[in-house]
Amino acid sequence: MFTVANIITGFNLLCGVSSIIFTFSGRLELAVLAIMAGALFDFFDGFVARLLKQPSELGKQLDSLADLVTFGVAPGLIVFVLLILSGAWDIISASGGGLNELWLDGTMGFSVQLWISVFMNDLVGNNSPFLPTHFYGWYKVMPFFALLIPFMSMFRLAKFNLDERQATGFIGLPTPANSLFFASFALMLWDGFGQENWKTVLSMTLIKDQLLLSLVVLFSILLVTEIPLFALKFTTFKWKGNEIRYSFLLTSLIIILFLWAWAIPIIVILYILLSLISNKVKRVTIS
Repeated sequence: MFTVANIITGFNLLCGVSSIIFTFSGRLELAVLAIMAGALFDFFDGFVARLLKQPSELGKQLDSLADLVTFGVAPGLIVFVLLILSGAWDIISASGGGLNELWLDGTMGFSVQLWISVFMNDLVGNNSPFLPTHFYGWYKVMPFFALLIPFMSMFRLAKFNLDERQATGFIGLPTPANSLFFASFALMLWDGFGQENWKTVLSMTLIKDQLLLSLVVLFSILLVTEIPLFALKFTTFKWKGNEIRYSFLLTSLIIILFLWAWAIPIIVILYILLSLISNKVKRVTIS
């Protein structure tokens, strides 16, 4: 039971739980880093299991349970909080307020935590005329649509466990990729905080409820859609047979060097596009 691989899987779970704690403490950047750490543990548990010849049915089930927390519940709650901020920003903007009213005390962590309290308990942030006394109507319901992420991730992971076609690749978007895509929105918001440049404008645009909810629905569908996607699993390290993997890794590295946190959603979209192109090339070759 307590094999090295299963213990590594346990660390993946702890990263997911830590991410949830950080999210509701207002430390969204740490919540994202915890998910990234979980993704590393998720990669290495399978690698170690194969290396030490420890694969087991128990390990497979533990992996899915940990993944549901780290790549389903944790990113879903990050988006939940982002939608709370989106609602607050809409209400403040409609009243003629600005970003100073959103970031109440000039820090992101405390402000996020306070907006969560305002949303959950109908508290009043302070006496500013621009602050909502409570969230109402659509703004009270909207954040709960983020729970579609853990809901669909549950089906994705169960399907992966039973689908024997996914030994060397994926059918549908993997939950780690989906998780990193949405978590990166919080990281971009943190990176643009306190600046008056394109990062601030773009990060605030990306958390607009219309865009964020549309992406939640789209990517939730991609989780369970019958679309073959390549996996970063190497049987050999030769170029032949791994062209798409090496091309993806090299391109991703270049994008990260230039864009840092802003690279993550681009890389996930690139991953999907390269998989679709690869599928089309294979069909043409076969025909």
